[in-house]
This record gives sequence, C-alpha cells and structure tokens, in this order.
Amino acid sequence: MDPVAAKYIGAGLAAIGMGAAAIGVGLIFGPFLSGALRNPSASDAQFGRAFIGAALAEGLGIFAFLVAILLLFVK
Repeated sequence: MDPVAAKYIGAGLAAIGMGAAAIGVGLIFGPFLSGALRNPSASDAQFGRAFIGAALAEGLGIFAFLVAILLLFVK
C-alpha cells in the first residue's frame, strides 16, 4: 500500500472520533433536558455535571481532530 494512501485512510479513521463526540454530547444533553422538564427543581444541581460531561466529550473530539491533522501534515 502506498504510504500516502495509508496516511489519508488513517486520518479519515481518526476523524470518526469527531462524529462520536457529537453523538456523545447529544447523549448527555438529551436525557438532561428530559429530566429537567420532568423535575425542574433538580435541574440546577445537575447542570454543572452535564457541562462537565459535554466538555469531556468535546475534548475527546478535539483530540481526534488533532490526531487527524497530525497524520495529514506531519511527515
């Protein structure tokens, strides 16, 4: 296999992590909003935890993006 082709395939596979991060954020905030609508008094206590989970999911997405960029542009 050509090394350049392998580099592009690896970068494409690493970019899957960005889509997984978007799915993860949706899976965090969907149940949070559902629970907040059912019990609004408890939503204030859980709001910070939802943001921490979203930040961790987005951090993994940014890491996947960084790996894809490094695979593409570093020799």
